[in-house]
Amino acid sequence: MVEYTQNDAPIYDALDRFRKMRVVPFDVPGHKRGRGNPDLVRLLGEQCVGIDVNSMKPLDNLCHPVSVIRAAEKLAAEAFGAEDAFLMVGGTTSSVQSMVLTVCKRGDKIILPRNVHRSVINALVLCGAKPVYVNPEVNQRLGISLGMELSQVEQAIIDNPDAVAVLVNNPTYYGICSDLCSIVKLAHSHGMKVLADEAHGTHLYFGENLPISAMKAGADMAAVSMHKSGGSLTQSSFLLIGPGINAGYARQIINLTQTTSGSYLLLSSLDISRRNLALRGKEEYARVVELAEYARAEINQIGDYYAYSRELINGSSIYDFDVTKLSVNTLDVGLAGIEVYDILRDEYDIQIEFGDFGNILAYISVGDRKQDIERLVSALAEVKRRYKKDKTGLLTQEYIEPMVEVTPQEAFYAEKESIAIKDSVGRICSEFVMCYPPGIPIIAPGERITEKIVEYIYYAKKKGCSMTGPEDANIERLNVLK
Repeated sequence: MVEYTQNDAPIYDALDRFRKMRVVPFDVPGHKRGRGNPDLVRLLGEQCVGIDVNSMKPLDNLCHPVSVIRAAEKLAAEAFGAEDAFLMVGGTTSSVQSMVLTVCKRGDKIILPRNVHRSVINALVLCGAKPVYVNPEVNQRLGISLGMELSQVEQAIIDNPDAVAVLVNNPTYYGICSDLCSIVKLAHSHGMKVLADEAHGTHLYFGENLPISAMKAGADMAAVSMHKSGGSLTQSSFLLIGPGINAGYARQIINLTQTTSGSYLLLSSLDISRRNLALRGKEEYARVVELAEYARAEINQIGDYYAYSRELINGSSIYDFDVTKLSVNTLDVGLAGIEVYDILRDEYDIQIEFGDFGNILAYISVGDRKQDIERLVSALAEVKRRYKKDKTGLLTQEYIEPMVEVTPQEAFYAEKESIAIKDSVGRICSEFVMCYPPGIPIIAPGERITEKIVEYIYYAKKKGCSMTGPEDANIERLNVLK
C-alpha cells in the first residue's frame, strides 16, 4: 500500500487522476458527468459534476474502504490524535447517532446533559436507550445553559451505576466547556464510555490556547463537524474513536444508516480540509481567535450588547470557554436575539448563525475577513441606535428542566393523538419541538408538557424563531400519548 503523509490527499488525488481519464460511464449517477442535466452544469460547473461519481475500484468504497478512502481515514486519525477515524457524509447528525448506537442498545442507560442536539435524542429513539439527564445550571443574565458540573456527573453515576456511557457537549453552541478530562477519568473509573459531541469543536484539535479536544482528554468517541469550523463542504463530518472502541463494530453501526452512495464531493472536501488543517491549522485558528477577540472588543465598546468570553469561567459549570464563539447577549438593547438576527439579515444583508431569546451567535471560522467583522460591528451599532427600547417583557432563553415519563423510543412509537398546544399541558409528548438552530429540543418524546413549555413555544413563535419537529408544520398542534 502507498505510504501517505499529511501533505497528501488520497481521495482528491484519485479523483484528479480519474478526471483525466476518458472513461465511458454506464453506471450511476444518471446525469453522466452532467451531460444529462445541462442546468446542473450551469449551476455547479463541469469540473464539479464531472467528479460526482459512484464508487468504483480506483476510487474505493465508503462502506468497506481498502485503498484511498482507508488511507484518508488513517490520515484523519493521525491528524486528530485518534485511534481511528471514519469519513461521514450524512452530517454530524450521522456521526452523533453512530456514536450513540455503537455503545448503547435497547434498555441501556446513558448519562447526558438535556441541552443536547436533537440528533442525540433521535439516536435514543432508534436504539431504545434510556436517557439519564444531568440538568445544567443556567446563567440567568444570559439565559444560556452551561456545562455539566463534575459533581452532577458523579451523582448521576452513583445513582445509575449500570449506565454504559456519558455524553458531553464539547463545546456547546455558545462556547461553554465542561471539565472533560475529569469527566473522562470519572466515567472510565466506573467502566463507562465517554462520547463527545464536538459538532462545534474541530478547531480544538489544531488551535493553541483553546479548550482541550475530546481525543486528547481521553474520550472514547467524538463526532466532529468539519464543515462548521474546518472548511469542508456542508454535510461532511468525522467520527473519531479511541483505543477502547472496536473499529470494525463501529463501521457496522455506521453502515446501518449511512448511504452506500457516498458523495465524492463531500469525501474529497474532507480529505482536502484535513490536509489544510494538519499543515496550516495552527496559523489558521490563531487568526480566527484574533478576529473573534477583535470583534468581541469592538461589540462591547458599542454598549448594551455583551459579547461574553473567558470571564465567565467558574471552574465548574463553565470550566473553559471557546473564544472563537462570538456569542452576544442582546437583551439590554431591548431586543430578543432572534429579532437582531432578522434585522441583520433583512436590512443589512448579514447572515449570522442564529438568534435565540436573548443571544445571537456569529460564527467565526477560517473563511472570515477583518472587513466582514467590521461590517458586522457597524451594523450592530446601527441596530442599537435605530431599535433600542426598554427590555421589559422579554423572556430569556431559560432552560426548562424536563419531566421524563417514558423513554424517547417508547413515546415516539406509542399510540398517540393530536391536540392543540394550548390544551396539551399535563400530557406526555410523543414528538420534538425545537428552535433550529440551535436544535436543542424544547420538548422531546417521552416528556411531560408543562405550562412553561407551552408559554415558551408561543413566545418563540411570536418572536419569529424558526421552529421544527412536530408533525404539524404550523406548530399549532402536538402529538401526545393516548
